[in-house]
Amino acid sequence: MTVVALVLAAGQGSRFGADKRRATLPDGRSLLAHSVERALAVFDEVRVVLRDGERAEDFGLPPGCHVIHSPDAALGMGHSLAAGAASLQGSDAKAVAILLGDMPWIAPATLRVLADAAGASTILFPIHDGQRGHPVLFGREFWPALTQLSGDEGARTVVQAQRDRCITLDVADAGVLRDVDTPAGLLW
Repeated sequence: MTVVALVLAAGQGSRFGADKRRATLPDGRSLLAHSVERALAVFDEVRVVLRDGERAEDFGLPPGCHVIHSPDAALGMGHSLAAGAASLQGSDAKAVAILLGDMPWIAPATLRVLADAAGASTILFPIHDGQRGHPVLFGREFWPALTQLSGDEGARTVVQAQRDRCITLDVADAGVLRDVDTPAGLLW
């Protein structure tokens, strides 16, 4: 059984002041391309949720990732997550790792450890320095609930309804906590 990565990258990023997905990191790659490449290094399949009409080429995304469109992305992360989860119908994977397109510093080794610990009937969170981070890995049992999400709460309602199925894994990787909200966040 495999783990599929679902990279959420359809948000507005209004605090950044521009399209942060295109922001350039010191190595010259875009923020989103870097995040997707990290996922491709580990996961059997990577799907990237973009806004309606956007293409992988628009962001310099590497070959091998599948683009999923979220026509209601402007209404909140829940809509993008639901669109991505709906694309999983027919997948044989045991779990999906929900990654955020603005978190390019998660180490591939951390992603591998999380994928290995994922299960079909659990929700897995990495913990670093006492704080819960990303990605969150949802076992396939929770995929139908993810397809019903809307608004800007993400998967919070699914997690709250399934607290007894949530597990955590301590990791030494501060990248699981670090996202980019402003241009200053690009420097690390």
